[in-house]
Amino acid sequence: MSTEHVPLDPSVAPLGTRDFRDAGGLPAAAWRADQTEQTLVPTHCCFCGVQCGMYLRVDGHGKVFGVEPRNHDINRMRLCPKGINAYQQVNHPDRLTAPLVRRSRDEPFREASWEEALDHTVAEIRRIQGERGRDAFGMLGGASLFSEKTYLVGKFARVALKTRHVDYNGRLCMVSAAGANKLAFGIDRAANPFADILQTDCLLIAGSNVGECFPVMTQYVWGARDRGATLIIVDPRQTAVARTADIHVALKSGTDAAFFNAVLHVIVAEGLTDEAFLAEHTTGWDEVKATVAAYPPSRAAEICGVPAEQIVQVARVFGRAERAMAWHARGIEHHTQGVENCLTVINLCTATGNLGRPGAGYGTITGQGNGQGGREHGQKSDLLPGGRSINDPAHRRQVAAIWGIEESELPQAGTSMMEMVWQMQRGEIRGLIGVCNNPFVSLPNYAVVKDGYDKLEFHAQFDFFLSETAANAHVVFPVTTWAEDEGVMANAEARVVKHNKAQDPPPGVRTDTWVMCEIARRLGEGSKFAFEGSKDVFDELRRASAGTVIDYYGITYERLEQTGGIAWPCPSLEHPGTPRLFEGGKTYHADGKVHMQVVEWHPPADPYSDEYPMTLTTGRTVAHFLSGNQTRRLGGLVEQTPRPWVEVHPSHGFRNGEAVRVVTRRGSEVLPALVTEAIRPDHVFVPYHWPYPVAANALTIDALDPRSKIPEYKVCAVRIERAERIDPVPAPPVPPGRAAYPEAQVSRTDPLPPTSPQGRGTAERG
Repeated sequence: MSTEHVPLDPSVAPLGTRDFRDAGGLPAAAWRADQTEQTLVPTHCCFCGVQCGMYLRVDGHGKVFGVEPRNHDINRMRLCPKGINAYQQVNHPDRLTAPLVRRSRDEPFREASWEEALDHTVAEIRRIQGERGRDAFGMLGGASLFSEKTYLVGKFARVALKTRHVDYNGRLCMVSAAGANKLAFGIDRAANPFADILQTDCLLIAGSNVGECFPVMTQYVWGARDRGATLIIVDPRQTAVARTADIHVALKSGTDAAFFNAVLHVIVAEGLTDEAFLAEHTTGWDEVKATVAAYPPSRAAEICGVPAEQIVQVARVFGRAERAMAWHARGIEHHTQGVENCLTVINLCTATGNLGRPGAGYGTITGQGNGQGGREHGQKSDLLPGGRSINDPAHRRQVAAIWGIEESELPQAGTSMMEMVWQMQRGEIRGLIGVCNNPFVSLPNYAVVKDGYDKLEFHAQFDFFLSETAANAHVVFPVTTWAEDEGVMANAEARVVKHNKAQDPPPGVRTDTWVMCEIARRLGEGSKFAFEGSKDVFDELRRASAGTVIDYYGITYERLEQTGGIAWPCPSLEHPGTPRLFEGGKTYHADGKVHMQVVEWHPPADPYSDEYPMTLTTGRTVAHFLSGNQTRRLGGLVEQTPRPWVEVHPSHGFRNGEAVRVVTRRGSEVLPALVTEAIRPDHVFVPYHWPYPVAANALTIDALDPRSKIPEYKVCAVRIERAERIDPVPAPPVPPGRAAYPEAQVSRTDPLPPTSPQGRGTAERG
């Protein structure tokens, strides 16, 4: 091909066209900032489990001031509203820049030196453990931390604090899916990469509002539809993606197990099972088949509140597809039978032979940025690095040797996050360190949570903003944002990606790693925490995971920079990673088979009655994230969705914006109505990103799944009433001497719900 320039007629071709054409390469390749003394730092979004690639714009003074989308494999130039605004956290005026200390909650916070804050914390740890025993002090981590820090939380709790009480806020997110995956497959992660969705013939999504909770993942969903796939959405609400579905199953919340058992019943009855796959690759099929025989569509229709014909339709579409996939998220996991709900979906995929192939498989969509990686390396109460069991003597010996302690020194398994709150209430846990969590907004039954935390004799919290939980603490340590440190996260595909440091933290701010290592040093365990930074921690994490199911040994920072991400397990430096599991029908159980599990449906924990005849369900909205501690401070997101609301069906007679009192057995609050036909008449929906007195979790029940210990956020009994005055939305807490950032607070006082036709905060406000 000739490289000779072709003359261009300037009257036809705009000026500069030849320069652009002759430059070579793709327009997005080798980007450079268009202003002098500015750089673009490649990294990933700090929010959901999609982990979109982005560039942070850094000015000549080394400060982050903007964002650009990156043409990464995951998102291909797309960012959602949260991703576009995420950079504004970094140099936000609400940032904590000095430790805050007070001796009792009756006193106001005052800024203190790091020396004083650390000394006071260590003294309180020693006092409480000296008086009450080591397990009187606990620790709670978070699934938005880099994996290096989640590893460090587990090690710090067990080696420096020497306590069994450590857990994390992923307990509120993915543990039901994790429990089901391990029972069925012997491994805990999504079986297929997002790219496989594009090759499926039938895509079933259960309990996931993809369009708002994982917006950029929508490209894969609609890409499958563009290629002819049938889209099935199972959700009580007609979400944005449900409106584009071929089949929307608006089942009653809390009835998922009955529905999927009935779908499998029809598949068996119509001969749509893959008998060859079942015979060669499964155990437990006969028992499962006998159980689903008791769930004909007529019975499930009565339980679920959907037409029996629709159950048959779903079964035929899924069962007849050459390649079918099922993905799910919190909608079926936040239940007292969350693990069992997930198992019924696994049974459906397994019985039809839809595992281990492009376009055929099973996936769980992680909620937090490191929802996958955050549960892999030891901050969960019953796990050690590499997903090892803390109850297994061989696993304990392996990790103790890596950590330089005797196996007998390693504490036993602790309790779950909500159970720890109950222990605080009872006085069994007297001190606590929290890192990257906000239980005052995120845990169910706020009154119980507040009471438990108030009974702590000492509470320290790490954060870069003063959250509602941190505002109740005795010591608050100011720590870095994701853009001021480096580390890895594992996205919803189990693809490990590298976040890069874009700027130095403000003066007075330290990394979570530094703070934990410094406290460990002062507790006499410094030799076991001699880490200079994230890379040192990651190298130990790699060694600690080697040989396990969750093997990171072959993943290095350098390889991640070169490849853009590697899916674990990756046992050697030559291994390419494992983007797709179960190829050839082989699982990670010793026998290599899928262990199918029997599930019987049972009703939710909170009983319906004449006083509480309806169902309350909760969830996220596109403009905000989890407890809202980050997003409720960003002006564009607050303007888009300034406050919570209650979605109600038109049959209840409310008008948009009218005051509705939402009442459960745990409390009540008054919210503006968002009247929509996109919700079942017997349901109401409240988003959960705001604190008391408008917290959805002031209403939810603290009942737990007996296996996963996940709370039942997605269903509780409720009634609604007319009210006079809508409850105000409090401004986020700020450090002493500062006022709430005004640009993010004006629209917060607006009493109306979002105004778009589809509601849920997806449009500009007029």
